[in-house]
Amino acid sequence: MRKLALLLLPLALAACHRGDDSNATAAPAQGDPAKPLAVAEWPLPAAAGSAQPDLAATPDGRLLLGWISRSEGRRNALQFVAMAEDGHWQSAPRTIVVGNTLMANWANTPHIAQTADGALWVQFMQQRGTGYAGDVALSRSTDGGFNWASPIAVNDDGVEAEHGFAALWPASRDRIGVAWLDGRDNVEGAEHAAGDAKGGMHAMPGKGSTALRAATFDMDLQRSGETVVDARTCDCCQTAIAGTTLGPLLVYRDRSEREVRDIVAVRYDGKAWSKPVLVHADGWTIEGCPVNGPAVAAVGDDAVVAWYTEGGGQPSVRAARSGDAGDSFGAPVQLDAGDAVAGRVAVALDARQAWILWIREDATGQSLWLSRRTPDLAREYQRLEVAKLQGRGRATGFPKIALRGAAAYVAWTDVADGVPHLRGAVIGP
Repeated sequence: MRKLALLLLPLALAACHRGDDSNATAAPAQGDPAKPLAVAEWPLPAAAGSAQPDLAATPDGRLLLGWISRSEGRRNALQFVAMAEDGHWQSAPRTIVVGNTLMANWANTPHIAQTADGALWVQFMQQRGTGYAGDVALSRSTDGGFNWASPIAVNDDGVEAEHGFAALWPASRDRIGVAWLDGRDNVEGAEHAAGDAKGGMHAMPGKGSTALRAATFDMDLQRSGETVVDARTCDCCQTAIAGTTLGPLLVYRDRSEREVRDIVAVRYDGKAWSKPVLVHADGWTIEGCPVNGPAVAAVGDDAVVAWYTEGGGQPSVRAARSGDAGDSFGAPVQLDAGDAVAGRVAVALDARQAWILWIREDATGQSLWLSRRTPDLAREYQRLEVAKLQGRGRATGFPKIALRGAAAYVAWTDVADGVPHLRGAVIGP
């Protein structure tokens, strides 16, 4: 297998602070959750040309923001910055990796995470050959992002095929888990069709099917426990994962032999993955991938899954709750419906409320919406238009949300005059 052609750049910047308490969490939300919250701008330290954000809360109470930076005449760069508990950025943005083959795809985006030992982990896409074929790359930093280990390929099959749409979870204090879609058995699939506001379709008439695989990696990036979680899935919808008291809960868009592409969930008990559980029988039958995956968040045994579907004949965003860590799900709540619904959901959950984001697009443009609901989803506290976007279609990608205390932090891509920019908002008292 050929080596990943990347240039790793150690930057001489101030080291990130890491707390000593590996079990530390963000402060609990305060006040009445039914009281209306306001949207305020959250200035982000990303330059013009930045897109595909990822946003993650850390065990020591910080926020990690990652993104891809692109500019004319320069190689793509994967960057990140950390926000301390006091709300200040801890340094200038740090570059993790640069390279001509670092993929900057609107939907197949990088992810960043921190394990309880303080190590940072990053997953990104490395192009292989032409088109959308690529490998899932993984790297680790033990010094707050000064230096990063030489990346390894999560998928080690060496096949020029589509891989990606990965999800990360802390497998232990110093190990990371990675789940990803793997197209090694489907190498004759066609490329993505032209996208519309909902992301376009992706036909895959190849020899086999795209599978969902998972493995864990130790501090030396050595793999273990690789397994096929599901041998037939939708080809290019995002996966998502959240930790429950019974283990990580992984959600994704399934694909039946009859081309029904509904959302399912599996859970890892430390030894094996469970059989897929249908989140809801939408019955969406489509001969192509909508490039519009689900999102999940969890607290204890409670989990909330949100997703886009056209089951029932019209675009809609739905959410469903599980009170048993994903063994079963209640009837879904329909958050929005109609031709303007583009989906691209994001979810956060605390003990008192669920936060669900999605995108709409109509004749006036795109907009980003938030519904705050009771944890059981039965009642809506508030519906907010977080932002109006200048961009159109799939270029605006997927928004991200993370919680700190009583506030939600949101990051997304906007496009002005053909140039992407990262934008942010804080929703709080």
